[in-house]
Amino acid sequence: MTTKSAAAAARATVYGYPRQGRNRELKKAVEGYWKGRVTADALRATAAELRRTNWLRLADAGIDEVPTGDFSYYDHVLDTTVMVGAIPERHRSAVTRDALDGYFAMARGTQEVAPLEMTKWFDTNYHYLVPELGPDTAFTADSAKQVGELKEALALGLTARPVLVGPVTYLLLGKPAPGVPADFDPLTLVDRLLPVYAEILADLRAAGAEWVQLDEPALVQDRTPAELNAAERAYRDLGGLADRPKLLVASYFDRLGDALPMLAKAPVDGLALDFTGAAAANLDALASVGGLPGKRLVTGVVNGRNVWVNDLAASLSTLGTLLGLADRVDVSASCSLLHVPLDTAAERDIEPQILRWLAFAEQKTAEVVTLARGLARGTDAIAADLAANRADLASRAHSPITRDPAVRARASAVTETDARRSQPYSERAAAQRAHLRLPLLPTTTIGSFPQTGDLRTARADLRAGRIDTAGYEERIRAEIQEVISFQEKTGIDVLVHGEPERNDMVQYFAEQLTGYLTTRHGWVQSYGTRYVRPPILAGDISRPEPMTVRWTTYAQSLTSRPVKGMLTGPVTMLAWSFVRDDQPLADTARQVALALRDEVNDLEAAGTSVIQVDEPALRETLPLRGADRAGYLDWATEAFRLTTSGVRPQTQIHTHMCYAEFGDIVQAIDDLDADVISLEAARSHMQVARELAAHGYPREAGPGVYDIHSPRVPSTDEAAELLRTGLRAIPAERLWVNPDCGLKTRAWPETRASLEHLVAAARTVRDELSRS
Repeated sequence: MTTKSAAAAARATVYGYPRQGRNRELKKAVEGYWKGRVTADALRATAAELRRTNWLRLADAGIDEVPTGDFSYYDHVLDTTVMVGAIPERHRSAVTRDALDGYFAMARGTQEVAPLEMTKWFDTNYHYLVPELGPDTAFTADSAKQVGELKEALALGLTARPVLVGPVTYLLLGKPAPGVPADFDPLTLVDRLLPVYAEILADLRAAGAEWVQLDEPALVQDRTPAELNAAERAYRDLGGLADRPKLLVASYFDRLGDALPMLAKAPVDGLALDFTGAAAANLDALASVGGLPGKRLVTGVVNGRNVWVNDLAASLSTLGTLLGLADRVDVSASCSLLHVPLDTAAERDIEPQILRWLAFAEQKTAEVVTLARGLARGTDAIAADLAANRADLASRAHSPITRDPAVRARASAVTETDARRSQPYSERAAAQRAHLRLPLLPTTTIGSFPQTGDLRTARADLRAGRIDTAGYEERIRAEIQEVISFQEKTGIDVLVHGEPERNDMVQYFAEQLTGYLTTRHGWVQSYGTRYVRPPILAGDISRPEPMTVRWTTYAQSLTSRPVKGMLTGPVTMLAWSFVRDDQPLADTARQVALALRDEVNDLEAAGTSVIQVDEPALRETLPLRGADRAGYLDWATEAFRLTTSGVRPQTQIHTHMCYAEFGDIVQAIDDLDADVISLEAARSHMQVARELAAHGYPREAGPGVYDIHSPRVPSTDEAAELLRTGLRAIPAERLWVNPDCGLKTRAWPETRASLEHLVAAARTVRDELSRS
């Protein structure tokens, strides 16, 4: 092996690409199918055209090997569940009747059956459907999707590499199925699953696959010796198959740690490693194990999770160091480009100079191709690209947009006292009960109400100039009146104004804070057909004027019941944005917290007695490696307290979290010092309530009794039974009744019925408690 031959062999590839299309064609087709306006054949045709367009765009950009199998109607982990036949029993009849409808039933549920649980894909804002597994799970191979998509790409004359979720990660992502003991370890099924993967790999080889990528991001987390042994056994067996394509095992999002020596020695044909951020440690680790002699190394040197242009010179330096560590070194993004928007060229409202600082999926693809060309042909071949890149990096580094001395001085002056309430919780709770006079098991919602077509049309009309600001605001006032009236009639105790003026829980605030950029077309998939436009945190953060006070105060004027002020917390403002990479996250979090603190104080001054600061991303942003977590939780909890600690004792501070594994952060939840927390719990059957109880959580909590990510309407009895389960963990005087999450994505008919059932369930259980 020589450095020269490894460089000459360098090729460009990516692990995955945004699925939605330039105009979110997939979202429209899938939702049209759900509503009966799009046929199954038309949906499949749209999907096939999107795949074709993506592959040809990648090939035209210079990508030598395109990924297949990464496309999904809803979620790639759900696709894996179908591929290995791990269909939950309650969904089998639906899948048998119609595979497509059964697939969506697993994702969304129906009125008859509940969906699979949903949670975050590692530390991203992408949600996956959790596999339900047990000792009786029988796996069967179904390679139709993977083989079909491979053949589509090959028919276009392209070199293609199927990308699958690896067997170890699939099992580690799974949970015990309902009725299975909680201590069941899905990884014990690995020997049962491997023959199914062997059959799928054989099918792919027969269909023309030279390479197949098996994604194992779970191996970048802390793993026990038993888990590492299971992974070693899995890849010894798969690597030893006679009838298989070449295997490329991929990891991303962090460093591999103890899994790297095992994978380096495994009888597979290549590794794909992340070399960005914390994962840059993979470089020294790979050198320390002697590299990958005789194998292929795919190097993730372009960050697939942020939107900043790559430092091409730095990446070339990394690639040069890696050249001696494998027989073949190829260039890629660090992970699938699913996590970034499609193309900066669509953004006409961002200043051109600033736009050159940004790289979305198309620009990142170009960076990968440029780096592969530079690696193979030398820096002279990309001299113009390097010069332009240096200019763009310098422009950003020296821009006044990125630094505000007043913001930095204020953040530097923060003291520990600033992040502490003036009284302990026990004294605050007494003051709040006397002030609010709420019943036992008080009912509330999380914040948003349905974003109707009329509201979206009104926003579009305002942007297009078809209505003026006065006309738009009249529409918002009418919607708030309807939401308040409905909640009063339904009997909800603590109301919300419904957030009709907000396009998104992060973007709405980003548009009013200095230092943020917002996009018009920067859509990124969050789950299923839910797409968001993460704002871009480019500079120092401040709040020029109040953001929510006017609408909250208006809503409060319509009712005598308390109306919650609703804000997005500092950690979530970071997690659901593309954050700056030129300063520590802790510094940015403190700036955002101080801006939000001003808003909290203004809400209280305007008469708001209950203020909710949502932090659904607190668990999501938890570092994947345990050694990195304490430092993160210190600054994350401080940022929340800094936001909320300037209010009087009788002002009740709520927070909200959803769709994450909370057991890892119960102490951090306690450290937030919020008076009330609401959490997702319906799909997990109140697991979080038990986790709070085991921790001895001393404050009030509202584990959700209504799963808002499904169109099904829970009955009164169903909600009441969940409440009774919650009461076995949380005392009645500290238990709230609420949905899992905001109602923005739901329609009014199901929202009305579900909330009426929720309130009725609270009354039923309240009556039971009074009689006991």
